[in-house]
Parts: sequence; C-alpha cells; structure tokens
Amino acid sequence: MRIALIGIRGVPARYGGFETCAEEIGRRLAARGHDVTVYARSRYYPERNPDWAGMRVVYKPAIRLKALETLSHTACSLADAARRKYDALLVFNAANSVLLSRRAFRRLPAALHADGLEWMRGKWGRFGRAYFRWAERIAARRSGPLIADSDEIAKYYRERYGRETIRIAYGAEIRTSVRPSLLEPLGLTPGSYVLQITRFEPENNPDLTLEAFEGWPAGKKLVLVGGASYRSKLARKIAAARDPRVIRPGFIYDKDLLRELLANAWAYVHGNEVGGTNPALLEAMAAGCFVIARDVPFNREVLGEAGIYFRKDAADLREKLAWVLANPREAASRKAAAVGIIRARYDWDRVVDAYEELFRGLASGRAASS
Repeated sequence: MRIALIGIRGVPARYGGFETCAEEIGRRLAARGHDVTVYARSRYYPERNPDWAGMRVVYKPAIRLKALETLSHTACSLADAARRKYDALLVFNAANSVLLSRRAFRRLPAALHADGLEWMRGKWGRFGRAYFRWAERIAARRSGPLIADSDEIAKYYRERYGRETIRIAYGAEIRTSVRPSLLEPLGLTPGSYVLQITRFEPENNPDLTLEAFEGWPAGKKLVLVGGASYRSKLARKIAAARDPRVIRPGFIYDKDLLRELLANAWAYVHGNEVGGTNPALLEAMAAGCFVIARDVPFNREVLGEAGIYFRKDAADLREKLAWVLANPREAASRKAAAVGIIRARYDWDRVVDAYEELFRGLASGRAASS
C-alpha cells in the first residue's frame, strides 16, 4: 500500500508525541513492504533528508504563527497528497478536521487521529479555544475513521457527540541503561536526579515541579528537559530559576542520551494533565522510571497502580517526592509493574498491526467509521 502520514512536524521525531508515533509506525510499515511518505515542515528540518528509516520525506512550508502553522502545513500537504493518489492517509490532530471536510479533500481515504482535548491547553486564548472546540465537532461529524489513543478520549467523543472511535494507543520500547557515562557532561550520576521531559506549557506544569523541588532539601538534582517553541512567559520563568541544583539542558534530540536520562533517573515527574495516552509517560515507564504523575484520568488509565499521583499543588508534589525517598522497596516494586504494563499493553508492533488493518480498509473503501 501507498500510505501518507500528515499533520506533524516531521521525522526523525524531535518534537512530540505525534512525531514519535509517525516515526514508529511509519518505519515499521516500511519494513513490512509498504510505501510510506511523511510530510514534514521545512523549517524544522534544514538538512532536508529525502528518506528516513525506510520512509520517504516530503517537505512543505508552513506559516510561522502559532495559530496557523499546523493548518497551513496540513493544507499544503493534503493538496500534494491529493495529486499522488495514496491508498491511505493518516492525518494527525483534530484541528485538521476542517480541512478534511473541504470538498477538495473530502474523498481522500483518510483516517483522523484526534489526539487529546486541545481546547483545554493553557497556551490558547479565547479564539484558539473556540476554534478547537469547533474543529472537534467537525471531527466527530465526519464519516471517515476517527482514532482515539485512550479509553478516556473515546469516552469523551461517545458521551459528548455520540461518536464511536477506533481505539489505537501509542507504544513504547523497553529500554535499559547502556552508557551511563553519557550523563557526565550534565554533571549527573545514576540515581542522583529527578527528571521531567516536556514542552514548557502551562498544562504540563514544569513550573510546579520547579516550585516543589526548590522547597525540597533532599540531595538530588532536578533535570528539566524541554522548552517552548514560541516566546513563552513560562519558559522565561523557568530560565530565571536560581537554584544551582536545577539543570535545564533545553530540548534533547539524542536518543541515546534520552535513554540514559530516563533509565537512570531516581524519579520521573509527569506533569501533563491534558490529552490521551501521553508518549512521554510511556517512555518513562518503559525505561523503568518511578513515575509521580499529575492526578488526572488520562494518566491513571495508563499508569494504574504502578506509580503515585499528585494534585496541582507544589506542596503535595513535594510530599510525594518525600514518599519515594522513604519507601524505596515499594517504589522498586511499582517500577517493575510499570514495565510490565508496557509489555502487556503498549507494544509498537501490535499498534502497527491495528494501523495496517485500518489502512487496508481505507484502501479497499470498506474502512469502518467506528
């Protein structure tokens, strides 16, 4: 089959969950003999490699404004895809539903990945939130397949719109430490730090993690990996922190270093509170991290009893950090349970099996809408 993946920044994955999902399913589909194309945003990939991990990469421009970047790039990508006659398209982000509903693209054999509830994200103003609610309604009404990556997102679309979705989760690979010496340039040793890897956006709470840590006297460091793609008051606040124990390396794209950071962390704080199955949470669990997660249904669905949870309160997170210090045996047991959850429920090859079946349905014109 000729398959296209649209609506992301591109591959190799450097920027978020959509990119990781596209890379992992795309390279596996290519290895199974499918012809896979990924549409990438030109400005994020100045090297412009035409191929990656068996996938063809097509670069298209985007308007460099937060409110228009995704839509403008997806519009260019869909226009190109319409000429190339793909058998199946996977379009990420419910915000792109408004494009798929246009007459020019309505007949494309496309499945739409809803992701999380974008209108809940703190980075959007009134207009942005209104747009995403509107796009969500259009996504629910369109006849093509709508993908939810978690039971909670599927429940939301069912209860709010009466729309059934196709449930396909993200995946993760079990990873262990291979070269802990990679931590040395950051001044780290195994077990010496608390880790959070996230974009610096309000709903991910990196500032709350920083506040909790600054009032915690234990002999650990805090590593905040990430940043903001646009000018951000939150990013400036984190950059202004003066605690010498806080390490802010920015975005890290080196997968070997990321693996070592995850596999050797004393604890991992997952502050994300919006969205479905979060790839960063899966990666932390797969690396054997002890996870302290924001107490929301999306995180409980994935982590279950294999971690502990904190309220949106720095003092409560500080208490949870102290709990890990006081309960090392129980923490070790929960870490093992988290790895077991990944093996049982979030295997990438099984995820790709589900996508392959969906794409066959799209190619034959028999794909179910739910």
